[in-house]
Amino acid sequence: MLHIAEGQSGRNCAGTSRRTAMKAGFLGCLGLSLADLLRLQAEGAAARNGKSVILMWLDGGPSQLETYDPKPEAPAEYRGPWGALQTNVPGMFVSESMPLHTKHADKMAFIRSLHHDTGDHFAAAHWMLTGRAGSTSVNKDQMFPSVGSYVARVKGANQPGMPPYVGLPAAHSVYIYPGYMGGAYLGSAWNPFPVNNQQRYLSATNNAAIQPPEVLASIQKSDEERSSSRLSLLGRLDGIRREIDQSGMMDSMDRCQQQAFDLLSSPQARQALDMEKEDPRLRDKYGRGPWGHYTLMARRMVEAGVSFVTVDMPHWDDHSRIKDGHGPKLTVVDQAVTALLDDLELRGMLDDVLLVVMGEFGRTPKLNTGQPGIPIPGRDHWGNAISAMVAGGGLRGGQVIGETNSKAEHPIRRAMKPDALLATIYRVLGIDPSRAFNDHAGRPIPILDNEKPIAELF
Repeated sequence: MLHIAEGQSGRNCAGTSRRTAMKAGFLGCLGLSLADLLRLQAEGAAARNGKSVILMWLDGGPSQLETYDPKPEAPAEYRGPWGALQTNVPGMFVSESMPLHTKHADKMAFIRSLHHDTGDHFAAAHWMLTGRAGSTSVNKDQMFPSVGSYVARVKGANQPGMPPYVGLPAAHSVYIYPGYMGGAYLGSAWNPFPVNNQQRYLSATNNAAIQPPEVLASIQKSDEERSSSRLSLLGRLDGIRREIDQSGMMDSMDRCQQQAFDLLSSPQARQALDMEKEDPRLRDKYGRGPWGHYTLMARRMVEAGVSFVTVDMPHWDDHSRIKDGHGPKLTVVDQAVTALLDDLELRGMLDDVLLVVMGEFGRTPKLNTGQPGIPIPGRDHWGNAISAMVAGGGLRGGQVIGETNSKAEHPIRRAMKPDALLATIYRVLGIDPSRAFNDHAGRPIPILDNEKPIAELF
């Protein structure tokens, strides 16, 4: 392992010192070994089609009935506090808690028949984000790589100087960073880049001022300081060059070191991270809270060349007060989703950016009587019927895929496991899900066992 000392001890937004960053840079673009780099060169990567993904992750589990699978004809104890609204596609309904969706349904597909049949937050999140059963509340360690990590590993970034995989503000699942958003046996090099780990896991109604990412301060160093740092580092590189064989390692290391510098100095990175550059009217349209703020930043990220971005939208575990708990969050999601779709369409990006909205499971179809101390109805964990929404990416919108029974308890048509949705993402990005990578025991494991995407979307 190469480790070059760095004289200053400044830290980035993840609490990482420059010394650690330089060390990571030499381990191949923030974590790879030199052997990995050479192997990457030999293996090649996915065909670059310029497409990208924004995943709105509704951590905690949103109710299917209060989002994309309303049941207005069900008994009151099932249908909940909201009815259904007709969208701009005949026969396609959405919960009346999300009225702005009605004008954009022609761009959307509601997938109503996902299931993995577990109510364990950890097992469910692992299922949805990796496409495989694995981790549980008893053994929380991530077992398989996430969809974002595979995208980073196989496809890379769409533009030089940008990370391939970004978490906004910092990708979490079930309160853990990176939780099941990480690289697992691919290695930490393929974890999401955390933009702001100091302010994270923010609620929809959080009204604290959103601080600029600390990494932005590093990016905005003067040209003179950047040049000085680069010259100093290159001088040390020249000093150790004699100690390294001439097999090509040095060339690989130089390229990756250059990419690490590019991330800190590229105009694309500066522009994408600096929200003050954005039109205030557009910021208002997305919403000034954290979820709207980071949804707009996600658009800026994919526009700058990031291939996979997650937007954290947590705190959906409403075991009581389903109306007061889900209600404010649904309003914010409704605003952010529709602003994003409008923005992508206006910029001619809608076919190149796939939006996915999902959480780890649905909620119990029958309302409960609340929880101790809060005797107001809510919904518990339910992995037997899960709804998700996809839009853009060149997929066919204006349709509902799958169906649950009259009480949203389980699929009765087109039942699918989460791997079908992830196979769809890989198909959009041009990634072959049969491609295998070795796990910690050296066994080749394909990205997915089920390679079939959701055919109706293509």
